[in-house]
Amino acid sequence: MLEPALIERVRQLAETAARATAPAGTRVAVEIGQLDARLRLAPCQQVQPYLPPGMSAWGRSRIGLRCTDGVARWNVTLPVRVSVYGRVVVANAPLPAGVNLSQEQLAMADIDIAAEPGAVFTDAALLLGRTLARPLAAAEAVRAPALKSRQWFAAGETVQVRVAGEGFAIASEAQALSAGIEGQDVRVRFESGRTASGRAVGERRVELLL
Repeated sequence: MLEPALIERVRQLAETAARATAPAGTRVAVEIGQLDARLRLAPCQQVQPYLPPGMSAWGRSRIGLRCTDGVARWNVTLPVRVSVYGRVVVANAPLPAGVNLSQEQLAMADIDIAAEPGAVFTDAALLLGRTLARPLAAAEAVRAPALKSRQWFAAGETVQVRVAGEGFAIASEAQALSAGIEGQDVRVRFESGRTASGRAVGERRVELLL
């Protein structure tokens, strides 16, 4: 049985970790589970809660508990569920895959944005004209993975390339050697004949980080 003070420290740790990446104006709620009933832990004077490396701070997760002062140094994990409630864009009605989103098809609602993976949207204007890659249920949040990636330019088009490195940034023009798909790498050829790989970031725009 965990001490109430330790449970409160676990709650505060989980809340702090969730708030570090939660959008402004959201509310975080933590539900703490139970240790495995089969565990037989030696008495411990000092238990340190921690977020294990690689463990998500949102949704179903686990908080580590390590004994730092006891007859035996044990290390276990405690299940937690972290909800992050916020007002985001949702589908106003069931929407099929392939539909181009319009204002009438979208609404705002308070949901647990940590319940599923994928970035959500707080401004419906950012979604107008975007195409759904999969169907959405009524009141389901419109998340980034549900949207088809946009093609910013075609192979052969002239694009603006922003080359950036530590302490400098320059702009240049180049020819795209393949289609520029949102968020994907694309090769470009400069007037000098040199080729390079960058990231398609906008309408006829490529970013190349050195």
